[in-house]
Amino acid sequence: MATAVDLYPSRGASEVMTPRQDPVLWGDPAGLESFERDGFLVQPELLADHEVDVYRRELDRLVADPAVRADDRSVVEPGSGAVRSVFEVHRMSEVFAGLVRDERVVGLARRILGSDVYVHQSRINVKPGFGASGFYWHSDFETWHAEDGLPRMRTVSVSIALTENHDTNGGLMIMPGSHRTFLGCEGATPKDNYKRSLQMQDAGTPSDEALTKLADAHGIRLFTGRAGSATWFDCNCMHGSGDNITPFPRSNVFIVFNSVENEAREPFAAPVRRPEFIGARDFTPVR
Repeated sequence: MATAVDLYPSRGASEVMTPRQDPVLWGDPAGLESFERDGFLVQPELLADHEVDVYRRELDRLVADPAVRADDRSVVEPGSGAVRSVFEVHRMSEVFAGLVRDERVVGLARRILGSDVYVHQSRINVKPGFGASGFYWHSDFETWHAEDGLPRMRTVSVSIALTENHDTNGGLMIMPGSHRTFLGCEGATPKDNYKRSLQMQDAGTPSDEALTKLADAHGIRLFTGRAGSATWFDCNCMHGSGDNITPFPRSNVFIVFNSVENEAREPFAAPVRRPEFIGARDFTPVR
């Protein structure tokens, strides 16, 4: 497929801010006004306690499985060697595949994106206590556009907590309203950048000056809540999370839904595509 016109240039000679050129809500806006305004939506009780137990046991099973740890789809902490993330989890586990198909989940994704959707990426994230590292500030769309070839901002993520999110154990932080400005980052993308970026972000990292400007304009929101709560956020939100130095683990399942009308093309600013378990090339709608 030919490369589309690049509406969101990044990874060039200098950092550039571009106003968003796509809608935030592509479907019915009723009840989703806060998502359009802030770029995120919180569901305090998406899953009941007994459902959380099922998904948490499955997460623990996967993380403890030596075959999963040895799989290319697993990412380990650079220091401890502990499993940090497991990608394409909806293909590795029928339990998590069922969560993706749950109408409470995929139904809201369809409403936000105004079309059928497919899974661009799924993973479980594990932040055990006592030193699990965080994720530096970034826009997911910047990476998905530059390295996966998603042409438009028609993608939404949901992070579903499988442990309680305290204000101290490395929770998700978002700059409300930052989804309306695209930050094109400076510097070329190295080949196989994903191997490093999944452990420590480098290419696609905003400058301190740009982050300060965005934070001054929008502030920072930290998400806390019970296990079973969910945070939906637009693909272009500036977000990150800190290290977890508490004794309290933080684990979640993370699902990225993309519109079937926004299929991935060739990368806009990378020499090669990332592996399909990170940026899907199977555009089959979730049913």
